[in-house]
Amino acid sequence: MAWDLDNDRPIYLQIMERISHDIIAGTYHAGDKLPSVRDLALEAAVNPNTMQKALSELERQGLVYSQRTSGRFITEDTKMLNKLKADMAEEHIREFLEKMKHLGFPKEEILALIEQTMKEER
Repeated sequence: MAWDLDNDRPIYLQIMERISHDIIAGTYHAGDKLPSVRDLALEAAVNPNTMQKALSELERQGLVYSQRTSGRFITEDTKMLNKLKADMAEEHIREFLEKMKHLGFPKEEILALIEQTMKEER
C-alpha cells in the first residue's frame, strides 16, 4: 500500500519523516538493514530517485549509514535515536498545545484534560 504523501511539501522530506517515525516506532531497530531503494520506492509509490535523495539526507544526518555492498542500515547510536524520539515527542506536544490554546483552553485546563484522558486509558 502506497504511503500517505501529500503535494504540500517536498516528497523527499515526507519520506525522511516517515522513515524516522518508523525507526522511533520500532518498525526498524538500531542496526537493522533497510530495504533497498527500489523496494522502498515501490512501497511508497515514488520515483527511486526521490527515495535515494531521502535516504542520502538521512545518511548525511547520521540516522542511517551505508555499507558499500550490503546496503543501508539504521544507526546503532542509541543516544541519537533517543534524542530523535524526544525531539519528535516535543514537536507533537508543541503542536497539540498550540491547537488547544487556539481552542481557548488555558494551561491548567489542558493539563486537567490530559490527566483525565490518561486515567480513562488505563
